[in-house]
Amino acid sequence: EDVDIPSRRVLITGATGLLGRAVFKEFNENNWNAVGCGYRRARPRFEQINLLDSVAVHDIIHDFQPHVIVHCAAERRPDVVETQPDAASQLNVAASGNLAKEAAGVGAFLIYISTDYVFDGTSPPYKESDVPNPLNLYGKTKLDGEKAVLENNEGAAILRIPILYGEVERLEESAVTVMFDKVQFSNKSANMDHWQQRFPTNVKDVATVCRQLAEKRMLDPSVKGTFHWSGNEQMTKYEMACAIADAFNLPSSHLRPITDCPVVGALRPRNAQLDCSKLEMLGIGHRTPFRDGIKESLWPFLVDKRWRQTVFH
Repeated sequence: EDVDIPSRRVLITGATGLLGRAVFKEFNENNWNAVGCGYRRARPRFEQINLLDSVAVHDIIHDFQPHVIVHCAAERRPDVVETQPDAASQLNVAASGNLAKEAAGVGAFLIYISTDYVFDGTSPPYKESDVPNPLNLYGKTKLDGEKAVLENNEGAAILRIPILYGEVERLEESAVTVMFDKVQFSNKSANMDHWQQRFPTNVKDVATVCRQLAEKRMLDPSVKGTFHWSGNEQMTKYEMACAIADAFNLPSSHLRPITDCPVVGALRPRNAQLDCSKLEMLGIGHRTPFRDGIKESLWPFLVDKRWRQTVFH
């Protein structure tokens, strides 16, 4: 029998990742014909594409003819970028520039996902027009990626976002959810960063922003350039860990706030808060309260579900 395939087409890179899965789902559930591509974890659900293979990228874009491309794929772990700079630059810069060029070739609107780490964190909140000054190589590769995208496709959009969390396949997938085991296992004390100010953002909310931006662009070609989106609850990792403990009725006295600037790993900005008023003025955006979002994300990983009986019975 005839299946009604929506006429609006979107291609999502990095569709196997934390953000990409949420973006794919958001478009798919809102009357878009969504195709996701990934690399290591792609099959059977998504197309397997190596974004460094320019022929493969050209072919999928020309075959599918997307109206919109959301480019979520990246090496987003700052400490990995420091140790593998060439590979990170290939994916974050070269592949992004090539994707932008191919998108322009078929008239597709490209949304390139960037980061708050393009800023040095010394004078927040940051507007889109503020001058970037990345402290680490990850921020630098993402900034270079932004430039490569706009050089190859002046109609593209850059969407800068901060630390993400959401429905993870494993706790290590997000720098927020990875803390859950330290919170749950309260028999030993755990040091938690209480220096860097973060704005944890739910991937579902970013996915909503991508879809709304795409739909606005379909009606108005002037929608392009750089945009910021972020949660609006300011928390250190220590405060996030305490909020997680509170959400699950777990103790937090074993968590130790460390107020010194971290000395290991890539340099991080102290507070790279993003000003989101540009998107808000377009009527774009959605924010899930951290407590609600984190509870939904971490519930499957709760080791001791006994308290569930006392809450629901």
